[in-house]
Amino acid sequence: MSSPAATLASLLRTTTIQDHDEVLKLANAAIKASKNDIDAHHTRVVALLKLDRFDDALRAIAEGGHVLEAKCSFEKAYALYKTGHLKEAWETAEKAPSEQAASHPFRHLRAQIAYRAEHFPDAASIYHDLASNGASPHGDENDIRINLLATNAQLEWAGLGHRIDDSERQSSRADLESFETAYNVACAHIARAELSKASVFLKRARDLCEASEDLSPDEKKAELLPILLQHIYVLCQLGNNSEAATLQKQVVQSHIADPPTRTVAQNNQLALAGSEENPYLAQRFIQLTDKSLGNGKLFEYQKSVLRRNRYALELQTQKFEGAESSTNNRILGASTPTALLEAAPLGVISAAARTQMGDGKDAIRKLLPVLEKRPNDVGLLFTIIQLHVQMRNPGPALTILEAFLKRLEAATTADDMDVRFSPGLVATTVALYRLQGRQNSIRAELARASAYWRSKPEGAPTSLLRAAGVELLRSSNPEDVATAGATFENLVAQPGHDITAAAGLVASFATRDYAKVEPYLQQLSPVKRLTAGVDVLALVQAGVCSVAALTPSARKRAAADEPGKEKATKRRKKKRLPKDYVEGKRLDPERWLPLRDRSTYRPKGKKGKKRAQEATQGGVVKEEETLELVGGAGAVKVEKATGGQGGKKKKKGKK
Repeated sequence: MSSPAATLASLLRTTTIQDHDEVLKLANAAIKASKNDIDAHHTRVVALLKLDRFDDALRAIAEGGHVLEAKCSFEKAYALYKTGHLKEAWETAEKAPSEQAASHPFRHLRAQIAYRAEHFPDAASIYHDLASNGASPHGDENDIRINLLATNAQLEWAGLGHRIDDSERQSSRADLESFETAYNVACAHIARAELSKASVFLKRARDLCEASEDLSPDEKKAELLPILLQHIYVLCQLGNNSEAATLQKQVVQSHIADPPTRTVAQNNQLALAGSEENPYLAQRFIQLTDKSLGNGKLFEYQKSVLRRNRYALELQTQKFEGAESSTNNRILGASTPTALLEAAPLGVISAAARTQMGDGKDAIRKLLPVLEKRPNDVGLLFTIIQLHVQMRNPGPALTILEAFLKRLEAATTADDMDVRFSPGLVATTVALYRLQGRQNSIRAELARASAYWRSKPEGAPTSLLRAAGVELLRSSNPEDVATAGATFENLVAQPGHDITAAAGLVASFATRDYAKVEPYLQQLSPVKRLTAGVDVLALVQAGVCSVAALTPSARKRAAADEPGKEKATKRRKKKRLPKDYVEGKRLDPERWLPLRDRSTYRPKGKKGKKRAQEATQGGVVKEEETLELVGGAGAVKVEKATGGQGGKKKKKGKK
């Protein structure tokens, strides 16, 4: 006769029960009958997970011993993932037996854990691997596509958009077929600041969600909520506050159960109020919002936005010392170069608090000592550069930036070099060189950046490589053209169809290596199509207009013209002539002499007459000399200076 435990186990295998509570009761009964029944323990764990009792499931796995834990690696990782213990969940997934870890559901779970732990490159890699396997026996192809689009949006927000293939960054008609894909594509457009496109996709997502027949009314409300919140944000950024306010009225915050979603909704409401909101009341509202978040977890980019909003309110309420102290501690706590790059917005806020929202020379004078204490603060560095540029003084800005780049180059870690040749820093350096007309320096900087990223096996920013190749291709230096060709070769080797890279490759090797060019000629538009409708003869007769290149100049900068004000023409001074001037009459050659030195001078008064008499017959004859006037204007006679009375001495008085 069989035992009760065996009978119950056989009954469980042959019975289909849809009620998870009933399954849990039967599993508990089987465990009471036989505590070593691993299948019964496993059944209880699965039933608890189905009932969303994740903490109970983790306790059940711990009570089952090492054998059950080894068998339930997937269930344990899933329970840890649902309870927010992402680090433990990832470690459990990594330690799982190879047979379990290679299964499709386990890989999908690992991708979800990596996504929620903000390991977006790992998540994207796993999702690409799952999507490349074709049709799945689990029927989750659509879920994988939706999750991959969400991961790409997160990569954009994390500043890693250059790791996404260009073909995936371009939206397709298939993205408009479901509200989930439309919403995720809209998020990617928001992250790239393509707000007009994002608004179109969000409206499409709303329409599809409202028209869906597969969702209940409550499910529709839950799905529409994040779509509405994102659309409100986009409309605010586009300046369409009236439509944003209309959508905001549809959001009832008291009905939002998810704490992170409620926090985002409250932040949107505060942002819509704008400058009309009392900053002190808004700050109090933000503090209450933080308390209501509880244990809810936001993504880092969401935390960053909320953190900056709090600091902005502190600046508006003139709490400069508190804002500077808090941001300073956070910046000093960021030790790695990548962490310093993420903390760059805090450096801008710290600079604003330090200068008390000032600008100009006084602000720069206050910030330079801070930069000496925090030489790797990217946000502070960019703030000082911006202040110099606003004052039309790019020279000191470039000096500060070059000193920062040299410090990064002197470091030996890979992270330092990644920051050194990050697209933002390279673009800023090129922009400052362009302001000074230093074309050779621009090409040297882009050549170095291209060489560095081409040496990296993955993660090269395609936008930077493309811009470097185009600029180097314009050079007449053969070395620059060769570097441009190598850059375009790297771009065309990447997956996807980059027509700019193909055209650049053809232009680089057309006269040197036709074999490399030939496979890409079919991808380019024919010359006849490009020149159709162009009157070549008219262009030749019109001539070629050349633009003078910018050259460095040491002259003083001219003041900027005021908009709408015409430039004042310089008035020529009218020639002044004597009142008695007669055209053709010879001018008096003594007109430049003082009146008393002229030959026609006749003094007035008794003393003057006496002097005049001295010059007559019987008087002392005075020596005269003739002086020639400058410029051949004539000659005049003047009295010659005589020495003092040298023969006569004054008698000394008696002592």
